[in-house]
Amino acid sequence: MNVGMRVRGSLLAALVMFAMPAAVTLVAALGSSPVHAQTVSSIQVEGNRRVEVETIRSYFKPGPGGHLDQAHIDDGLKALIETGLFQDVRISQAGGRLIVTVVENPVIGRIAFEGNKKIKDEQLSSEIQSKPRGTLSRPMVQSDAQRIAEIYRRSGRYDVRINPEIIEQPNNRVDLIFTITEGAKTGVKSVEFIGNNAYSSYRLKDIIKTHESNLLSFLGGGDVYDPDRVEADRDLIRRYYLKHGFADVQVVAALTEYDPERKGFLVTFKIEEGQQYRVASVNFQSSIANFDGNALRSNSRVNVGSLYNAELLEKSVEEMQIEASRRGYAFAIVRPRGDRNFEAHTVTITFAIDEGPRTYIERINLRGNTRTRDYVIRREFDVSEGDAYNRALVDRAERRLKNLDFFKSVKITTEPGSSSDRVILIVDLEEKSTGDFSVSGGYSTTDGALAEVSISERNFLGRGLFAKASVTYGQYARGYSLSFVEPYLLDYRVALGLDLFQRQQLANQYISYGTSTLGFSPRLGFALREDLSLQLRYSIYQQKITLPFALANCNNNPTYPFLPFDPTPAFANTPTGQALIAANGTVDPSGIGLWCFSDGEASLPVRKELASGSTITSAIGYSLNYNTLDNNKNPTDGLLIDFRQDFAGVGGDVSYLKTAFDAKYYTPLVADIVGLIHVQGGILNQIGNNGLRMLDQFQMGPNLVRGFAPNGIGPRDINPFGTMDALGGTKYWGASYELQMPFWFLPKEVGLKGAVYADAGSLWDYQGPTNWAQTGEVNVPGCVPPRTVIPINAGTCLGLQYNGANVIRSAVGVGLIWASPFGPLRFDYAIPITKGANDRVQQFKFGGGTSF
Repeated sequence: MNVGMRVRGSLLAALVMFAMPAAVTLVAALGSSPVHAQTVSSIQVEGNRRVEVETIRSYFKPGPGGHLDQAHIDDGLKALIETGLFQDVRISQAGGRLIVTVVENPVIGRIAFEGNKKIKDEQLSSEIQSKPRGTLSRPMVQSDAQRIAEIYRRSGRYDVRINPEIIEQPNNRVDLIFTITEGAKTGVKSVEFIGNNAYSSYRLKDIIKTHESNLLSFLGGGDVYDPDRVEADRDLIRRYYLKHGFADVQVVAALTEYDPERKGFLVTFKIEEGQQYRVASVNFQSSIANFDGNALRSNSRVNVGSLYNAELLEKSVEEMQIEASRRGYAFAIVRPRGDRNFEAHTVTITFAIDEGPRTYIERINLRGNTRTRDYVIRREFDVSEGDAYNRALVDRAERRLKNLDFFKSVKITTEPGSSSDRVILIVDLEEKSTGDFSVSGGYSTTDGALAEVSISERNFLGRGLFAKASVTYGQYARGYSLSFVEPYLLDYRVALGLDLFQRQQLANQYISYGTSTLGFSPRLGFALREDLSLQLRYSIYQQKITLPFALANCNNNPTYPFLPFDPTPAFANTPTGQALIAANGTVDPSGIGLWCFSDGEASLPVRKELASGSTITSAIGYSLNYNTLDNNKNPTDGLLIDFRQDFAGVGGDVSYLKTAFDAKYYTPLVADIVGLIHVQGGILNQIGNNGLRMLDQFQMGPNLVRGFAPNGIGPRDINPFGTMDALGGTKYWGASYELQMPFWFLPKEVGLKGAVYADAGSLWDYQGPTNWAQTGEVNVPGCVPPRTVIPINAGTCLGLQYNGANVIRSAVGVGLIWASPFGPLRFDYAIPITKGANDRVQQFKFGGGTSF
């Protein structure tokens, strides 16, 4: 052997010894015969039990002439080692033959995990590479231990320790045991921001998903350190600044440091805000022949004078490309360009429309959808195989797939097609659970204690259908509902919803009667834009009133037996005489006034509904909803408008036109204070001659002006001997201004905010029944005792007395808003400033609940 060969062999042996935990020794006792004389067929294999001789020989690749030189033997040795099938490989020569002696790795009999309480065996088994009945590879075992540790770190347990043990068994078999010391969760002890001048750290903590640990963190999970989440937070911060005019913003770094004393991570985001820009002008440049770029101006959401908003810029580009495609320019590409004026802090936006490459979609390949049907995914695309490739439409499809909430992850990439003008769209998906079972509980001063059990499925049968069933049971409210939604009716982007419901509202301290409603409602939903939606609906329901016997019996009270009529003033001024005074101010000698109200009867409109039995309401309606809120659960900026109309009279027993309007505008002020302006109003118009029922009227209370009881505002029966029920009204308006502010002395993660507000509003113009006509000798249910009575002049049964004055109600108050782990809770204390003579006050109000 020459010197060069010895050096090469020594280096190879050293490399192998360094790379492999188990030492592999190369013994090259080649004797006097030349190495190049060896061939593959002359290799003799020893020590193998499971691996075939030819398999081992196949790793030695001969050179020209079929001979093996030293380099080829070294390469074969390395290849055998890399298979992971052998503990030891030796090469020697004897009798003119090359001898390869191997010691095979044992076979894994079983794999077990010990000490794992937080992560199940099944999950760990699916993540490691070592498998039962597979060959043991020590490098692979070490890799598996690192993988298990990484899984625990992803769940916030950075103190985890993994100790793999190999237990030898007969017949060259082993058991592989991973002993796990899980350790405690490693939380985030602090989140800090450096360089943020425009927005406080308190505000930015609302933007990110990483939260500091607190006493209630066990109910969430955002306080567990996750490097991927921290990296995603960088992008959330950047996008937030870009949305509010900071075109030069950079989130330079997200620094994380483990603090051994606090046993948690300290996370610091370093921000360079730059200047805030406004839009100076919006221009269009088209390089496409016969296409005027200004034709796309109506699709721009960027307005001159407004703050630069990168999010609106992206949506504008998307809508412009789609509009250009509709106009026949399928390959048009819209590129926005911003020219900054650093002194004036303005930016000039120019949309450049160019002809893009003529590329077509050859195929759309779906991968990873094990449950969701292919057509459910493909219908979210506005392009299909053979269409022109449009990046804006592909991005929109990716966003739609994410919004379905069927998948953990969605990623659309492209691959070259069969020719240069063809691309293949690859849609990689990871399914997630879409079923929900929840038990909800809550309490409010209005509805009392309430519990709900519901089960729902967002991707029913993998067809993208929504189905839900729920049962509610509470002190004053009970019922059930069944809902079903087909989001793509007849393959159009139109959602069909079907609802079956039964509700029972029991009498309580605010109303003397109960209501029972059974109904069915189909509806159609259209997304006109991302921020504008339309819903068409039809509702048919049966409704009836229930009353406690004591409020509807018209039973004589032993305290006030029938008395002969005494017209003297002395009698009229007695309690008994006053009880006999009818609505028209005359004395009622029939005694009906006494007999029906002496024991506290319900108001006439209530008893009329009771006597009428069940009433069918058949109505068609629509709703327009405009939503630009930055966060639907905790809004700080944006506008929410809801306009709805319902026309009853498509069959049924009642007819009316009901219109309602509700608008909320949120705007950030200073020092994390958010201003809220809330305006609402409604009107109920009678259609035809059927008249309006009391149940059709608007009923208002703290939902209009806080500080008043439910049904505490508006026209009311003022008969002092009855229940003085609220009658409702056909017109209302309300206006409110509220300031919401954080408690800066409390940690952000506590989720507490305070509020101060002023409300004003009114409800008036009752147009329900005011009398109950009778003629002849009749028994009227709920009006007279069960005997024949001849009312005076065959007139009316107790004409209604009510106060319907149009009075402005107003109140001021304070509130406590808690975004608790138990659900949103709100406490309000309001003091009425102005009120009607018979309004009912409720200064404290509480409401909230959660699912668990």
